[in-house]
Amino acid sequence: MGTVTALRLVDAKSGWTGGEGWIARTDDGGKSWKPQYSGGSFTVKQIFALSGDKVWATLDAGSADSLKLIRSTDGGAHWSEVGTVPNAAFLHFTNDTTAFSGNAMTTDGGKTWKKLSVPDGTVGDVYFHDANNGWAVQAAGGEYRFLHTADQGKTWTTVMKRASELSPNGAVIRSTGKNDAWIEVVGDSGMSQTSYALFHTTDGGKTWLPAIVKVTAGAGAPPGFSNDDRDKYPTGTGAAPGMLYVVNPQTAFMGGFCGACDKANSIQSTTDGGKSWSASKEEFAGYQGQFIAATDAKHVWMVTSDTTEPSAVYTSADGGKSWKKVHAFDKPKASE
Repeated sequence: MGTVTALRLVDAKSGWTGGEGWIARTDDGGKSWKPQYSGGSFTVKQIFALSGDKVWATLDAGSADSLKLIRSTDGGAHWSEVGTVPNAAFLHFTNDTTAFSGNAMTTDGGKTWKKLSVPDGTVGDVYFHDANNGWAVQAAGGEYRFLHTADQGKTWTTVMKRASELSPNGAVIRSTGKNDAWIEVVGDSGMSQTSYALFHTTDGGKTWLPAIVKVTAGAGAPPGFSNDDRDKYPTGTGAAPGMLYVVNPQTAFMGGFCGACDKANSIQSTTDGGKSWSASKEEFAGYQGQFIAATDAKHVWMVTSDTTEPSAVYTSADGGKSWKKVHAFDKPKASE
């Protein structure tokens, strides 16, 4: 078990990781890992679980336009191939048979998928929280817009627009309720720095909170903001955005990354919907970035990876104030 490429928790003790050619499970808080799926040439792209028994994983087996989808109903002891996912967007199941990945939806457990309608000019992947409610970022004409649909993408309504000479270079969307959305827009990069802004709504898009505005010396201000906004809003850790993990409308964790730093990974958390953030004083090695997963406001895990050093598992039981390194996987192979 070498470099980790995916992480998912069930609770504070149990969860899965995956990598190149393997999936493993822990039930002792990440201290030990039992291999559950191996063999063949593939890389685990994502793991998603509805419970300690029901879990899915997407595998990149070399296909240019789809990922293999496998499933277990006994906690990972046995796995079966159920179909393919037509894209590499964020996959999440809402029940045993219904799942969403970007603009694709399945109602038969992943055997077949239908494409949902999305607006032209979208940035990044769209996100459907459920069969009706979806979110998208669109850029055009000197502004970017947040769009919402309540009818499976048949119609889209602009719920926020912001003037911006700079078009977003990317977008990340997460949602934990039909009226909840966290939208990250990514700006330019320079001097190993990347600007970004994170917005949050809890009322279906009627109002939006600029939860993080990351202005950097090398990349300037994020789309829709200026250098004068540097001290007006909470700022992210690191020099570029890391992973965003949302637990509920009040609780989220935002990673930071600094490729020019001795310890590249950092993390901060909010428990008031993004109004304020608490940054961990600890930073973590690993120039291949981080994976974050949490079960609630207190219990959060981070896995960091590197090209030459083993992937490391860190856990926190106090919302990221203090951390324990509980496991190191095998050292990466030269080919990884």
